[in-house]
Amino acid sequence: MTDGPRVLALLTDAWGAGGGIAQFNRDWIAAACAAGAEVDVLAYGEARADDASVPERARVIGATSGRAAFALQAYRAAARRPDLVFCGHLHLAPVAAFAARTAACPWWLQLHGIEAWPAPGRLRRMAAARADLLVAVSRHTRRVALGWWDGEPWRARVLPNTVATRFTPGSRDEALAARLGLDGAPVLLTVGRLAASEAYKGHDRILRALPALRTEWPSLRYLVVGDGDDRPRLQALAHALDVAASVRFVGAVPPAELPALYRLADAFAMPSTGEGFGIAFLEAMACGVPALGLVGDGSADALGDGELGSVVAPGELADGLAHMLRGGSPRGDELAARVRARFGQPVFARGVSQLLQQALEAA
Repeated sequence: MTDGPRVLALLTDAWGAGGGIAQFNRDWIAAACAAGAEVDVLAYGEARADDASVPERARVIGATSGRAAFALQAYRAAARRPDLVFCGHLHLAPVAAFAARTAACPWWLQLHGIEAWPAPGRLRRMAAARADLLVAVSRHTRRVALGWWDGEPWRARVLPNTVATRFTPGSRDEALAARLGLDGAPVLLTVGRLAASEAYKGHDRILRALPALRTEWPSLRYLVVGDGDDRPRLQALAHALDVAASVRFVGAVPPAELPALYRLADAFAMPSTGEGFGIAFLEAMACGVPALGLVGDGSADALGDGELGSVVAPGELADGLAHMLRGGSPRGDELAARVRARFGQPVFARGVSQLLQQALEAA
């Protein structure tokens, strides 16, 4: 793309925001800019223009939480005739469809997971049908979306998430381990928001598996990294199951501190039933830590259908956790290398470049 296409990116969040969607948006913009695109970012949420990681070829033209203000800014940006509109969330599809029509250009609709699993309302569905390219982060989400999307199936593609280069195997931070009271114990880890709206992530399933696991590993510790309004319920459940002494609620931590926490773990688990993909799986495995998820959602893509991590049925959770704790899963440098070969940033960048070209050719 030597001509340097101009892209209008309509997003929920980007720089300065947490969560997997904001991370995907940042990764996508970086890859698009590396492919030669110039990207104007308009966020219906948070996108800090002064963040040091904003690529040179990208600029934040607005960030607002007001629907009317967002739609007006999108219209004004579209009137400058970008070559492509990138819509980072299904909820923004009506604005994106209008912007693309205003600019007389093709547009890319990005799907992440649970937001696209129930059929959307009439307005969003009609808008989504106009997308020139529908891209999902997992095969599961693509398959579900094809049940309601009215576009041609060949225009629905899969672009998995990627993993940051800071997630690598490394030595255990003994000072951090001591501060968390791990005392050389085997460690099971989950990283994710503790939001009541995302209780499907499965922290409670692991808490219920701890009594059985402690019969073989009495000193087992379960680290829960993340925070949210579901934390009191989970803490109460840990007490009710008499496993509170084995659980450490770490709270939210800055992204830069996550690799050290992953490196403390003997196994990572997120037995979710609503995961669109699960970047945390990649982060753990890129640090050399074996990972486990459940069948039935996008986790299987992140775990390589069992080739990289474990994919188990809900009734097999305790046995799957025990298998990892016994050292029966791939781990260390070999696991990290296999994860990067499939999900590393160069692989993601090639995928973005190829799909950008396909979307632009739809004009």
